Amino acid sequence: MGRTATVGRKTKETDIELTLDLDGKGIAELSTGIGFFDHMLEGFSRHGFFDLKCQVKGDLHVDGHHTVEDTGIVLGQAIARAAGDKKGIRRYGSFILPMDDALALCAVDLCGRPFLNFDCAFPVERVGGLDTELVREFFYAVSYSAGMNLHMKMLDGINAHHMIEAMFKAFAKALDQATGIDPRIADVLSTKGSL
Repeated sequence: MGRTATVGRKTKETDIELTLDLDGKGIAELSTGIGFFDHMLEGFSRHGFFDLKCQVKGDLHVDGHHTVEDTGIVLGQAIARAAGDKKGIRRYGSFILPMDDALALCAVDLCGRPFLNFDCAFPVERVGGLDTELVREFFYAVSYSAGMNLHMKMLDGINAHHMIEAMFKAFAKALDQATGIDPRIADVLSTKGSL
């Protein structure tokens, strides 16, 4: 069906090229300069069955903020473009994902109205090369640039690595549901007739 999108973004802070295939096999080619962030994006790709290519050159000599936030912006734009007019998609998706001590909830509505509800307090400030406060910044950027409602809640958790990984995987599973095609939906799933 060709539900793919390639998005580029170049600023004084970052240079990003990203390609997303919503109907992929979970193959990822990633280079953001932050190893733990690559690991999270790989989990997103694999568990959502999205093919994702993402090359980022960011001002990591400053910190990881611009790299992570701008990657979120570009991924959100790619999701919106790949979903197209949203005809036939389920629109909604939700998942509760366990990962050892962590239990993450994610719910998505591809409604065209951006909103993020993020409820998670991490026990440490950093995991690998990623500042944990940037996890919220990433999902905020995705939700607003994709025009989606995104609710994320950490139901339980002790280890920050597990907590963050559970969030990325839960998001992948919920987004896979929301972008999935349902043959019963002839147009768009809205009483308004458009999303």
